[in-house]
Amino acid sequence: MVSNGYFVHYFAPSDLPRIPKNVVFIIDQSSSMYDRKIEQTRLALLRILSDLGEDDHFGLITFDSEVNFWKRELLKATEENLKNAKSFVKEIRDRGATDINAAVLAGVDMIKQHPREGTASILILLTDGDPTTGETNKEKIMANVKEATGTKFPLYCLGFGYDVNFDFLTKMSLENSGVARRIYEDSDADLQLQGFYEEVAVPLLTDIQLKYPGGTNLTKTSFSLYFNGSEIVVSGQITDNSVESFTTEVIAVSKGNNVMYQDTIMTTDPSDVPPENEDFMQRLWAYLTVKQLLERQVLLKGQEKEDEKKEALKLSLKYQFVTPLTSMVVTKPQEGDVEVADKPKEGEAPPRPPAPGFSQQHHSLGLHDAAVDHLSLGGGYRRLSKTASLTVDGLSYFTVISSGETDTLGLDLRPRHPDTVLVPVTMSAPTVHSNRFLLPVVGQSKPLCFDVPVPHKLRLLQDSASEFSMNGESLTGQNGFHQIALHYKTNHHLTINTTSIRYHDGQNQVEFLWGQEPTQHNTEGVSLILRSNEIDVTMGKIHIVILLHKEKRDMCLCPAVQTRPKDVNLTGILGEPDISYDEIQGTQTPTLKLKDQEVKTSRVMVKDYRLASAPLVGCWLVPFQAVTQRELSDLTVTQL
Repeated sequence: MVSNGYFVHYFAPSDLPRIPKNVVFIIDQSSSMYDRKIEQTRLALLRILSDLGEDDHFGLITFDSEVNFWKRELLKATEENLKNAKSFVKEIRDRGATDINAAVLAGVDMIKQHPREGTASILILLTDGDPTTGETNKEKIMANVKEATGTKFPLYCLGFGYDVNFDFLTKMSLENSGVARRIYEDSDADLQLQGFYEEVAVPLLTDIQLKYPGGTNLTKTSFSLYFNGSEIVVSGQITDNSVESFTTEVIAVSKGNNVMYQDTIMTTDPSDVPPENEDFMQRLWAYLTVKQLLERQVLLKGQEKEDEKKEALKLSLKYQFVTPLTSMVVTKPQEGDVEVADKPKEGEAPPRPPAPGFSQQHHSLGLHDAAVDHLSLGGGYRRLSKTASLTVDGLSYFTVISSGETDTLGLDLRPRHPDTVLVPVTMSAPTVHSNRFLLPVVGQSKPLCFDVPVPHKLRLLQDSASEFSMNGESLTGQNGFHQIALHYKTNHHLTINTTSIRYHDGQNQVEFLWGQEPTQHNTEGVSLILRSNEIDVTMGKIHIVILLHKEKRDMCLCPAVQTRPKDVNLTGILGEPDISYDEIQGTQTPTLKLKDQEVKTSRVMVKDYRLASAPLVGCWLVPFQAVTQRELSDLTVTQL
């Protein structure tokens, strides 16, 4: 995208072979990991091991005051090796002190001793505390690790809880081409761990270099790894505003082979740019620049650190971004105190619940798409932001509130109210007015999505021939569904809500509770497998997984269709078969050719609740009728 002398380049190829990986998990089992932490770590590792590809190699290291190996070399993820590794994981117990230095160096040594061409190597460290034995000087530990890796492969650090020294983990990760992520000590910590792994599970490219002849003041252009589902974003200025085209070039390694991507973009005539979008590219460039300047702060010292801090502050003030260097104050016509929200400091408990008064929308409106990206693993960008709508004195303003560990940055694309100054304010829980459904497509990297207003009772899936149906009910102000009912033949009925699961086979009824021990129940033609936050349902030939998602105090259900037999004619909201679309070039508003119709669209971010980690993915937002070619009333039911 090019406009007014600025450009932004989104690079997200998906039609690439998966690169086999060498992954070493380094797990803190010191005494501070007692009880729930170690239990959730074991559970997450068991799931992660099940997701390893057959061509992956892996190692397991646990540490306390000593370093313990499952095996001293990387082993292929065969069925037998995975079985033995899971037995090892089940026996992990908390004990002793914390020797981070020795454990990480042992992981580095394991990878270096078993090099494999055409693979991607990854270290993942999970810890909840400071180094307390062995080498305890943090600067020395970071120097040791950096020297050992030689920046040839990334180190990802997962900090468990609020009392972890997260600044130390962040700096050590950044020095070794990785990132740090805080794992919040909560009931879904095991899902947070698994979600993190899913982000690095499928490497597609290594050693990525992006080049822009005629570009200057570029944001980061060199990345060690690119993972499936992530996105690399680069922005910059164009030195010659009179040029009619702008060329991008990407060089990378794909499964041992060098690959190159080239693209030439026609620059946009300023007269073709809508007034509200005139400064968008410039503001996005400034945002990415500030973001990367702030991220580098932990690595810099002395005058260089002060210079970059001043530059970040200068840009923040010029473009009115909310950063750790600035603040945002919203004046209200009513009398009362101004609410201020801060992210928790190291060692502090979570913040108090937010005060009411503002609304936060989960779905962006197209214009705000691409406004904010969170630094992704390996240097790419994974979209993890939300767009908040602030209503002040009857007027609405938009600012972006980051949902990740990176400090909050606001990017407001609309004119400011004269009485409004930027400061972090406490938001109330989101108000949800519609559910957004993702639709897989054929031959395209971006799926389609469409909105359905809430509340509603929907026919989600139906196969008349096998007498199968699945219906769902949602409520105003909530994502997903609060209740889902499945029916098979005349006597099988399964009702799922956010607290329990009830199954009746015509004669007997059984009930399960979310969070209980994993359970399996089989009857004729029906299989139910209950895990901690999902239930696997097979009825006849149809296979569905229903996930329970927890966000703060809210819970919702989301169904994901796993098997669509070709001889089964599925209908309903989720029964739409895979479709394809074409992007129509040269239009001022993004337009798709969909089912022989030209459909106006916008590029938005949506949480994919079909996955346990609920990652944010980019999609084309289209009208409901354009996809289904039916009215909503045709797909509603009066009772579940």
